[in-house]
Amino acid sequence: MTVILDYGIGNVSSIYNMMNRLGIQSMISGKELDVMNADKIILPGVGHFDYCMKQLKHADFFETLNLKVLKEKTPVLGVCVGCQMLMESSEEGVESGLGWVSGKVVKFNIESLPVGLKVPHMAWTDVDVKQNHRLYSDILDPRFYFVHSYHLLCNDTNDITATETYGYEFVASVQKGNIQGVQFHPEKSHKFGMKLYENFNRYF
Repeated sequence: MTVILDYGIGNVSSIYNMMNRLGIQSMISGKELDVMNADKIILPGVGHFDYCMKQLKHADFFETLNLKVLKEKTPVLGVCVGCQMLMESSEEGVESGLGWVSGKVVKFNIESLPVGLKVPHMAWTDVDVKQNHRLYSDILDPRFYFVHSYHLLCNDTNDITATETYGYEFVASVQKGNIQGVQFHPEKSHKFGMKLYENFNRYF
């Protein structure tokens, strides 16, 4: 069972509906017992980094989540701000991140963007997949929908599984062992997103 974490944040229904269309057994839950029994976990996130982190840290399942991910090595996928929360910190606020992936979240450097490119980055954009990563298996010319003003800055480039270019190259997705994150919204990315969720369910 894949548990889509419900902690008062994120477009959980959109993710659940896509998983349901794929025939993947999943549930939306904020209950500790459901998280404890999860085979896979999806961490959604939308909005301000600090608010998302505060909500997550106050969730009943927070300690169990850390146990599942860090000790039991349960596969987890962070989506959008959920991906940013995997890092140690963010320039968007003062709250500490989960620290599961080494690095931080930084705001787009507006001065480095060509004239005409605005922040937030809101667009369908091609991604450049690294290492023939299984999350992107059988996705021809992968394109995903992005909505964000901040992006990841990884301390270890080996954690980067895909990049994207918006004025300059930035991290589109990461993996560290059982922990994965995507900056874009698969649930808003039609066939590309459906295949990515299918791959997460099949290979991890």
